[in-house]
Amino acid sequence: MTHAAPRPDDSMPAVPLLPAERPSLYERFTVRVSRDDAARRLYAWLGPALVVVLAAVLRLWNLAAAHDLMNQFDETYYVKDAWTLLQLGYEGSWPSNGNESFLSGDPSVFTDNAAFVIHPPLGKWIIAVGMMVLGPENGWGWRITTALLGTAAVLVLMLIAKRLTGSTTFAVVAGLLMAVDGMAIAMSRVALLDTPLLFFVLLGFLFVLRDRDRTMARIAETVGAKYDGDEPPAWGPILWNRPWIIAAGLALGAASAVKWSGVWVLAGLGVYLVVTDALARRRAGVLFWPTDAIRQGVATFVLLVPAAFAVYLASWTGWLVTDGGYDRHAADAAPATGLWSWVPLPLQSLWIDHTTMFNAASQITSGHTYSSAAWQWPLLIRPTGMYYHHDALGVDGCAAANGCSSVISSIPNPLVWYAGVAAVLYLAYRFVIVRDWRHAFVLTGIGLTYVPWLFYPERTIFQFYTVLVLPFMLLALTFALRDIAGPRHADAYRRRTGQRLVWVFLGVALLLAVFWYPVISAMPVPYDFWRLHNWLPTWV
Repeated sequence: MTHAAPRPDDSMPAVPLLPAERPSLYERFTVRVSRDDAARRLYAWLGPALVVVLAAVLRLWNLAAAHDLMNQFDETYYVKDAWTLLQLGYEGSWPSNGNESFLSGDPSVFTDNAAFVIHPPLGKWIIAVGMMVLGPENGWGWRITTALLGTAAVLVLMLIAKRLTGSTTFAVVAGLLMAVDGMAIAMSRVALLDTPLLFFVLLGFLFVLRDRDRTMARIAETVGAKYDGDEPPAWGPILWNRPWIIAAGLALGAASAVKWSGVWVLAGLGVYLVVTDALARRRAGVLFWPTDAIRQGVATFVLLVPAAFAVYLASWTGWLVTDGGYDRHAADAAPATGLWSWVPLPLQSLWIDHTTMFNAASQITSGHTYSSAAWQWPLLIRPTGMYYHHDALGVDGCAAANGCSSVISSIPNPLVWYAGVAAVLYLAYRFVIVRDWRHAFVLTGIGLTYVPWLFYPERTIFQFYTVLVLPFMLLALTFALRDIAGPRHADAYRRRTGQRLVWVFLGVALLLAVFWYPVISAMPVPYDFWRLHNWLPTWV
């Protein structure tokens, strides 16, 4: 009788592998590296994805809590303008009780008489998309697209930070600080134009950054191929194949079609491109590099500006194809003669309308409770209170001796804000010392989004305009935190101490974000709890 051979199982002693059968050191190292690479790849998308989800939750949760049109601020205009854009193709006028009718569920009380506006229409079309999908009954309809673009802006910031730092961790740090920042959240939860403007500006910066990565190497390679012995080439290449510049033009044209302040960024980044091209040609050894950069600048202008202009003009399609818009037929009675006589009458009327808009916008000097001059912004003297409702009896489960308040304050995280201001100064100092182009890129963003406002001291402006400056401050802060954490070659004690300091900073910043979230999201809270947030008398 034969017996089957026993099957190996856990009860049998393991047979040691012969030396030739054992994994080699190289094989074991390869497996370990493969596992590390897989973990890094997982972290590279999972970390940013979790930050985006967090940003979305903070911006979308209870979005319609404040059933109001923010009479003190322009939500009252933009939402109703957006609705009439959907119905008429241009901004119509509303009666004096327009807000009450709109909020009560009757948005049909507008007239077909044109309303005078001082901003281009794209931002209002973006608001209109939300109401087209969800209806105008509550804030979900008129705020959803702003909230989504505010969330997307966090993702774009992380993409910029990753390309600048080369680190997923510090890209996540930059994104996290913006995801939980009070001003970034508040501005994403109201139907104003600043968050769409922010999104398109960041997109433009990302595209310029992508072009830089691609173009610097092409200049060096092309010029290097032209060297004739020791004689440097007189001229470098004129590069036309720069699709990221066209993409940047499209993005910045959209920014300008939301608010005219986007034009500052368009012009500033155009200058930035000419300067970086000049420096790249000098490094490559081009003999006449300043003139060569101007030659390339003409090509860059052709790639950048017409694309921006096309998007801007397209945003006025509703005004152009209808007859009722403000100043729509302004040129009919007195058309242009001479050099401009060939321009179609609708475009002549559009120019007249723009002249009227510019004159009106430049003369906005009336006083406002929350106005704040640009020089005050770094000091955070007068944050903007956008919505306040007090109920002496308490509401929605909130009961307190002094009643309950619902608040939307666009104040940024104070710790992060003041640290960001210090980081900008630090980054400027570091740029002077080490001439790092990445520092220059961030400082360019600060300059283009903040400095122009200093030239309008008489204009009625607000602290919340700095939502456009905020991401560049966070990039500066990210560089500062990276330096605090310590370089890779630093000793263990230095890195351990630096990393602990960074963790402590981030921990306190997150705790403050939790503390502030109720008063930037219109949650009903005890009045005394709201008062705890007014650290300075000017914050009320």
